[in-house]
Amino acid sequence: MSDNLRIDSHKLHLHPSRVAKWLADENIGPIFMEVSPSGACNHRCRFCGYDFMNYVPKYLDLEIYRQRIPGIAATGVKSIMFSGEGEPFMNRNFTEICTATLDAGIDVGITTNGALMTPEKLHPMLDRISWIKVSCNGMSPGSYDSVHRGPEGDFGKVMQNLEDAVAMRKEFGSNCTLGLQSLLLPENAGEMKELALRCREMRLDYMVVKPYSQHPQGITKEFDGLTYEEFKELGRELRKISTDSFNVIFREKTMDRLQEQERGYERCHALPFWSYMDVDMNIWGCGIYIGDERFHYGNLTEQNFEELWAGEKRMLSLKWCNSELDPSSCRVNCRMDKINAYLWELKNPGAHVNFI
Repeated sequence: MSDNLRIDSHKLHLHPSRVAKWLADENIGPIFMEVSPSGACNHRCRFCGYDFMNYVPKYLDLEIYRQRIPGIAATGVKSIMFSGEGEPFMNRNFTEICTATLDAGIDVGITTNGALMTPEKLHPMLDRISWIKVSCNGMSPGSYDSVHRGPEGDFGKVMQNLEDAVAMRKEFGSNCTLGLQSLLLPENAGEMKELALRCREMRLDYMVVKPYSQHPQGITKEFDGLTYEEFKELGRELRKISTDSFNVIFREKTMDRLQEQERGYERCHALPFWSYMDVDMNIWGCGIYIGDERFHYGNLTEQNFEELWAGEKRMLSLKWCNSELDPSSCRVNCRMDKINAYLWELKNPGAHVNFI
């Protein structure tokens, strides 16, 4: 079964009109946003890329968000993924935040550790959201707890919440895609097959196995430099577990990317196509550079998104990035890596491109 969701690729080529406007130097609105509903997290994962933000117990303001989300939609935003610095479901208004986003006509995806993803919180929205991806990095309470470092018993809660979500989806006749994502680490590699079989048994749609990538600002360095050549055979074995209704997506291309010396692009062209909203409603050009004023566009408590997106701060940021930012200093396998390779080739095509 192929990666029909293009999780190990990108989908920007499916938005040709927006790309064409960008090529014509128009100030386009972003297609995708990542939004952080919570600064707090109930886990302290050993690989966390946002540990430098210190898990501050702050939460996205529902009322201001409700005021701003129609304007965000008006700029052309098509999708929002709720993830970010903390655990989304720690925001007590998270269900209402998702509903407000959906009411504005924006697709919603959720990345969560799943421990707080109870049926009560999902019930008002499961029939409307596009997908939920649960981060689960172990197959037994012992291995899970050693990586996630959350409250005892959370592994069982995650499994139960996933089973409840599958049952609710069936009850609603919902098209919400339900998946599980696991970061491949030396200590959990031996459990990946068992975890994939459990996912298939629960009737999830997919399981993603992905590599670790060091966040440049990250405090933890425990897995920095981890490579994946020794796990290629594991990937082949995991893919055999796939069926017509369940897919194991072993992100081998992304693993190989860790070893490549060249990025394939010399500038970050992806910034106009996406953005990041932190829990304080600051808008950033890139989630990797939170706290760097060169990437700070403004704050939604002070101005609306349309003004901010067309504002001088953002224009100066884009100008600096287009002339000064060296992507080789960025996070390897950042969220926009494959999009950047695509856009760079559009701007800098090789020989014989007319021989289609």
